[in-house]
Amino acid sequence: MTSAGRIPLSWLTRRVGMMAVTLWAIITLTFILMHAVPGGPFVSEKMLAPEIEAALNAKFGLDQPLWRQYLNYLSGVLTFDLGPSFKYPGVTVNQMISEGLAVTAQTGLLALICVVALGVPAGVIAALNRGKWPDTLAMFVATLGIAVPSYVVATVSLYIFALRLGWTPAFGLDDWRGYILPVFALSGFWMSFVARLTRSSLLETMEQDYIMTARAKGLPAHTIMLRHGLRNSLIPVVTVLGPVVANLLTGSFVIEQIFALPGIGRHFVQSITNRDYTAIMGITIFYAAFLMLMLLIVDLLYLWLDPRISYGERK
Repeated sequence: MTSAGRIPLSWLTRRVGMMAVTLWAIITLTFILMHAVPGGPFVSEKMLAPEIEAALNAKFGLDQPLWRQYLNYLSGVLTFDLGPSFKYPGVTVNQMISEGLAVTAQTGLLALICVVALGVPAGVIAALNRGKWPDTLAMFVATLGIAVPSYVVATVSLYIFALRLGWTPAFGLDDWRGYILPVFALSGFWMSFVARLTRSSLLETMEQDYIMTARAKGLPAHTIMLRHGLRNSLIPVVTVLGPVVANLLTGSFVIEQIFALPGIGRHFVQSITNRDYTAIMGITIFYAAFLMLMLLIVDLLYLWLDPRISYGERK
């Protein structure tokens, strides 16, 4: 057994190995599904001559046996080469991801800041004022934010603030105001979810024995809640923030499409429409790898939030 709060090398090795196996399974499943879909990447409304289509298939190796295509693609992924785009000559999937990631990461980072900076304090304020009007107001807004889908929020806010009032641009990121509506639409649901989760977790933590001991010592209620209760109550919040970070920083497909943001999500939607196999598989692999990395970071943060947690070997 390793001491609490330390990261055993054996656990970390197993975890990384499981991530590698999971990523391989995702690559294999995505590859099979892409090639099982009827049609091909060069099927379009304007029919190509058979010799031109055959030449394109030969250029991209689509005329080879499926098992050879799979091995070639897998070897490319191992060298971080996700292949060329079938629809954009001279453009690789790596370039599409790197170009879209800049826009997606900026928008997602701003949304994440809003989620943490507004969601957690709103939950704390609601817990501090349990049963009072701040609690009722915060939970009403949070419930509304969870109930209304993000694409509805995006569409309504686009109509009101961009088209009717003209306060923000309708599309693109020509200036800083272009980030307001996408960030608002991206963060609304998760901000509300984090606020409700923080409130419920904090109220549950305040019923623990060590909180009762602190109260018996005569410490003020706000000090007990913020110094002793908040840290442990944030463990469920951190659990949720792992997938949230991955979701926000890799882009929301619908939101980027609505606001015409040149991010990863928009590239993914366009690649589906274009039957761009390599782009679909590459973006899926990137998203899966990033999500697993965030979940690993969440597990490591547990050790900092609660020293009682140990990832040591069982006896």
